[in-house]
Amino acid sequence: NICTNRLKTTCASKMLENFIPPYDATVIGDLKKDGALLLGKTNMDEFAMGSSTENSAFKLVRNPWDTECVPGGSSGGSAAAVASGEAAFALGSDTGGSIRQPASFCGLVGIKPTYGLVSRYGLVAFASSLDQIGAFTKDVEDMAVVLNSIAGYDEKDSTSYKMDKKDYRKALGGDVKGMKIGIPAEYFKEGISSDVKSSVLDAAKVFESLGAEVVDISLPYTEYALAVYYILASAEASSNLARFDGIRYGYRSKKFEDSIDIYINSRTEGFGDEVKRRI
Repeated sequence: NICTNRLKTTCASKMLENFIPPYDATVIGDLKKDGALLLGKTNMDEFAMGSSTENSAFKLVRNPWDTECVPGGSSGGSAAAVASGEAAFALGSDTGGSIRQPASFCGLVGIKPTYGLVSRYGLVAFASSLDQIGAFTKDVEDMAVVLNSIAGYDEKDSTSYKMDKKDYRKALGGDVKGMKIGIPAEYFKEGISSDVKSSVLDAAKVFESLGAEVVDISLPYTEYALAVYYILASAEASSNLARFDGIRYGYRSKKFEDSIDIYINSRTEGFGDEVKRRI
């Protein structure tokens, strides 16, 4: 779902199965300028809507650590590529966890950058107020190198933040003394995996041993987060995906007698079940 000049950008959808962009997304151009080589494109949940990479018009992606398991999603193909050693890093988009969750499933470092830090120009939009381009790597040092390349102001993205370029590698040698880390009580309610809970709390103890202050906090509106996310994301997706109507570009149904038929049949045949559910 990140545009690549003269290379298919399908968003894992029948709607865009033959779409070839005439330009590179800003992040692709930045990486190329810094010497990166584009090896290929990866599978995902259609239009980034999903959390398992099972909602694709193409084949399934499997977790390299256990092929009976999913790699997470929506950017599961990118996570699987890095976890299996096929690439040093991979890009993805994150709206509601689509980089962070598959990174966790595949044992990787994944980052959703601060909104506006990385240009979204060339990203096929899902929910514009939440979408961000980020990356997968095997360690934080590689992530710092990638972020050095893709972070920065872009005049082609109206939400891009004007800031001086930073060298994120310099932060790797610092310490956490005096840093305050909050542990939200709402994140440890009934239903959480005991393994996940113990891993997070063990990590907190490590930070504490390094001089950080770990405190219990409350985020009382957490219970509304998922509902709010689906309201906002679905409304924005409905607007963004309205452009895929069978007229301008993308899949066009051959079954029509008038323009209304083109709209209805193209979208009915071109979109998968999960996309239809959300819009």
